[in-house]
Amino acid sequence: MTAPDLNDFTNYGSVRNHPGHEYTVRQAYEDGGIKAGAVRAARLAYGILSRRKAAEEGVARLARVLSALDLTALGVGSTLGVGVYVLAGDVAKNYAGPAVILSFLLAAVASVFAGLCYAEFGARVPKAGSAYVYSYVCVGEFMAFIIGWNLILEYIIGAASVVKALSEYLDSLLNKAISTQLEAVLPLNTPHLAKYPDFFAFSVIMVFSIALAFGVKESTKFNNFCTGVNLCVVLFVIISGSFKADTKNWRIPASEVPKTGGKDFGSGGFAPYGLAGIIKGAAVCFYGFIGFDCVATAGEEARRPQKTIPFAVVASLLIVFLAYCGVSSVLTLMMPYYMQDEKAPFPFVYDQLGWPWAKYAVSVGAICALCSSLLGAVFPLPRIIYAMASDGLLFKFMGAVSERFQTPLVGTIIAGLFTGTLAMIFELEQLIHMMSIGTLLAYSMVASCVLLLRYERSLSGHRAVEPLNLSARSVLRQLVNADQLATPSRLSSALVSALVALYGVWCLVTMVCVSRLGAAALRGEALALGLLASGAALLLATLYCLSRQPVSEKKLAFSVPLVPWLPGVSILINVYLMLNLDYATWLRFAVWIAAGLIIYVTYGAWHSAERRKTLDSVQLADLHNDSRTELLQRGGLHALG
Repeated sequence: MTAPDLNDFTNYGSVRNHPGHEYTVRQAYEDGGIKAGAVRAARLAYGILSRRKAAEEGVARLARVLSALDLTALGVGSTLGVGVYVLAGDVAKNYAGPAVILSFLLAAVASVFAGLCYAEFGARVPKAGSAYVYSYVCVGEFMAFIIGWNLILEYIIGAASVVKALSEYLDSLLNKAISTQLEAVLPLNTPHLAKYPDFFAFSVIMVFSIALAFGVKESTKFNNFCTGVNLCVVLFVIISGSFKADTKNWRIPASEVPKTGGKDFGSGGFAPYGLAGIIKGAAVCFYGFIGFDCVATAGEEARRPQKTIPFAVVASLLIVFLAYCGVSSVLTLMMPYYMQDEKAPFPFVYDQLGWPWAKYAVSVGAICALCSSLLGAVFPLPRIIYAMASDGLLFKFMGAVSERFQTPLVGTIIAGLFTGTLAMIFELEQLIHMMSIGTLLAYSMVASCVLLLRYERSLSGHRAVEPLNLSARSVLRQLVNADQLATPSRLSSALVSALVALYGVWCLVTMVCVSRLGAAALRGEALALGLLASGAALLLATLYCLSRQPVSEKKLAFSVPLVPWLPGVSILINVYLMLNLDYATWLRFAVWIAAGLIIYVTYGAWHSAERRKTLDSVQLADLHNDSRTELLQRGGLHALG
């Protein structure tokens, strides 16, 4: 594939700055040298990366039929799944001990903050859709591609994680019959991969994908049934487990914690792995709250979205947190944290307690929850691929719609093959970490976009071009809004962009210091305390300067409260949770992002639907100018004649 010459993109600049005249990078270089050429290239690149998609307000308007209860049920059904039946045992044993409750609490707070940011993003765009659509309309093409690429990762890894959890759960119920046979026949003796190829997980994913490709739609009744059974089983676990609860399991002395087998189970007590273990556990627990964004994207179908969406986001996350909190409390009270089974903790616990009948009730709920979560993870995937392919950012054949089944057939099957392959060759823990990092980055981007758009200068066609007035004095005065501007100016909007970028850098640096020097700061070491205090001061100063800037006059159906503080805290938590994921997860994520950037640079940027619209408008403008010039010339000749 050959990329067009860079000067093809000068049409974008000619529309905005030089109507009817193409001012290329080469011409800028010839007129003003290397500096002028570099400036022109930078302006063209910025124009490409920041081009926006029209909102298309009149297209596909949906009936507002969803109540707050409907939205809350939707959020609970999509979110409450693998975390209850699989994740609680894993995090309790390997990361946080009984303090897994605090890990779930921290993950829930980060999710609520991110959910409110999603709700405002949805209120800005008058059509239903994901964060990809929101960012394309509000921010620009490059940010939309990165968010969309991360959403693909979220959905693919989410589906792979759920089906892998389902496979391992069924394997545990069958006394490891599946894994033992496959590991003996087809062992995978490769680092960072599963011990055996999980063909069951691959088969389940392909069944779902083929059903999607041939137009089978999700059944609301089936989803509601699964969610209802799931909640009933959660209540059964909490009530039945409370009869066998023993608070001594939260106060195990260090002398009774086993040290054999090369595994360190911490120091006992409520938080055997310390604060660091709670934070690392929260990064994994965050996976259990993924799925609430389906509530925030239903803005066009919700009654009174300015009230129902925020309520449903918070209510669904609260219900899910209470379920996780109750289940993990009972789990660690019934049996010491170091004796938990990571794959299927509740059947194991009930077997140890002499209640074998109870594990079958739990297993029914677990299978229903995992099936419901699998539906919620698999169904959005073809939609995001179709949307990006239709916009020209992904390969066109992936968005091709079957005339017979009215679905993106090729994209669905390719996504299913890729998802099934990941589920087949990776461990559940690796998949959960991969999903967490992609989702945390997407949430951070959404919160950053909320900050940028809240202080954005509105662009109206009749407004005169405002000079930037860039000087040290003007920047310093604008940092505290000394002139008391009521509406954003060109300088204030540019300053907000710089402050948001700086805030991201300060978050990264400060959280690295916290993770590296946190223990030293708790011991009272002066250097560690000084560095952490400096980082906190920079964060607070940046947010204060942001809070002083004039706010956009655009009225929204819902706005995040306490801006910039709440989105700022959301970004900070997300960055810290990302930094607590392991090195191998970052390496895999870097490969994914690099692959996405290669696709965008070599294909998406050149085949973007917005670029085609821009080129068409330039050609029409040039044709109009040529026709007008020819008419004037004919008129002049006629007058002379």
